[in-house]
Amino acid sequence: MSCKPPGEEISHKSTLAILNKVSNYSWESKAVLALAAFALEYGEFWLLANIHQSDLLAKSVAILKRVPVLLKPANLQKRRQAVVELNVLIKTTLQVIECIFELEKLSTYDPKDVPALAIAMDHIPVDVYWSIITIVACATKITLLTSDEEKPYDLSQFAQKIHYILNKLKIQLLICKKQIEEAETYRKLRKLFQTPAEVMEVFKALIFTKDTVQPIIDGSTNKTVNIDVLRRKYVLLFISTLDISDDDIAILKPVYEGTKKEDKYKIVWIPIVEQWTDELRKKFELLRAKMPWYTVQYFAPVAGIRFIKEEWHFKGKPAVVVMNPQGKVENTNALHLIRVHGMKAFPFYKGIEDKITNDREWITPIVNDIHPSIQTWIKEEKYIFFYGGKDNDWIQQFTKKATIIANDPFIKDQKINIELFCVGKSPKGGEDLGILGRFWNGIESLFFTNVNKQTDTVTKEVQKLLSYKNESGWAVLSKGSTVVVSGHGFTILKVLDDFDTWKNFIKEKGFELAFKAHHEKVIQTVKHCSRLDIPTVAGKVPETMKCPECPRTMETYVSYKCCHTDGPINAHH
Repeated sequence: MSCKPPGEEISHKSTLAILNKVSNYSWESKAVLALAAFALEYGEFWLLANIHQSDLLAKSVAILKRVPVLLKPANLQKRRQAVVELNVLIKTTLQVIECIFELEKLSTYDPKDVPALAIAMDHIPVDVYWSIITIVACATKITLLTSDEEKPYDLSQFAQKIHYILNKLKIQLLICKKQIEEAETYRKLRKLFQTPAEVMEVFKALIFTKDTVQPIIDGSTNKTVNIDVLRRKYVLLFISTLDISDDDIAILKPVYEGTKKEDKYKIVWIPIVEQWTDELRKKFELLRAKMPWYTVQYFAPVAGIRFIKEEWHFKGKPAVVVMNPQGKVENTNALHLIRVHGMKAFPFYKGIEDKITNDREWITPIVNDIHPSIQTWIKEEKYIFFYGGKDNDWIQQFTKKATIIANDPFIKDQKINIELFCVGKSPKGGEDLGILGRFWNGIESLFFTNVNKQTDTVTKEVQKLLSYKNESGWAVLSKGSTVVVSGHGFTILKVLDDFDTWKNFIKEKGFELAFKAHHEKVIQTVKHCSRLDIPTVAGKVPETMKCPECPRTMETYVSYKCCHTDGPINAHH
């Protein structure tokens, strides 16, 4: 097996020759056969070293094998370190082959369940090659150690490579085993949710691996409590990463306050963290301190993470899963519902939005709390322009022209009161990203609560407004709580420019109908592409989408975006 003379090219040729001889065997068997052949020689060498002085036959064979050469005190002293390094390399190579065998045992699992396994198995031929060439190099090294000549043969390059392979294989095995555990938990949870019996048992299976059940923290007392407190309760699972804002937490506080008197409802925060670090633990503690409800303090990956991602479509954005006392899921994500309607949507089961959403007043829950004046304007049935956009010039033009119309003597004579509210601008004229984020988060939530009803009036209007999110300008006109029209910045500005053309119809039709009728004329002459950006992290996204402004199906594109920020500003586009 050893190479004479030693060298990389000769070792490579010897390795190929060995692989050719054992070509009919599997890759892991090739490695084992090579190691077995080496072990026979190497084991015999050290056996002879131990018994050659007491056994004449062993002494004769030892001389043939040149054992005494290495055992000479001078040689042994000089070559001791080389022998130690050789032994370490042989043991490392053995560990590599053991890892390869362990991976082979896992190959019975479905590749869909263990995607990391396919990647690991693809590299096995290369790993076997390096195992065999290392064995050949070790055999060559023994030959040199038992010779009278001092021929250097450095094994460090083989040692570096084989150590790298061993570390890689260990990591791959850990990943594969984790994926197998996730797959088994996923199947268990699917079965459990098909025939649920008790919410606490479902919760336990969802969060904890075997024998790792831990107490949860009561945020109102800051003390740990047994998960038995969830038994036979309605449980709202607040699922999120650690990248959540104060707004995300604030959304749930009215729900907590509204349900804490009744002991039937419990909120539990489940933080989703792939790999915990000291820094993330500190961040967790800061967030937990802001929550008065229960928290899972389990510094390990959540057992049912695959189930949460695949069945509940969790992709990073916060979600609220509602479960009844039997552990049956009433809503896979009630957060959109809660964000838009608050406690009016209680108890947040799927479909309740149909009972509480008004076809004409859909914008009210979105804008009601973003400024104190808005509630007053709505109660007084005033006309309100909500507007904004990416282009400050457009915003200034709109503000100027809408203000002129609001102060027009004819409008004043008709006792028509018009108010303007620029979404995303503070009273002092600067940007208010908090209001902007809450507004568009609310619109997105309203969209997601109605996303499966694409023929619904509210859905079409919300979808249309959402399609203007990244445009230069947009506006919504409402009368009190009733939406009159929403439109693209260009078409709305054109209606304002044409005020003298349609104002004569105001006496006959009223301001809103006259405005709407002229806007419909404008959009017939001006065509623009509708673009709808839906964040995939928000949950399940429909495969197709009808255009909100015509009967066609919208084309689908994939885009990627980074705002280089953390926190709520991530929501702003």
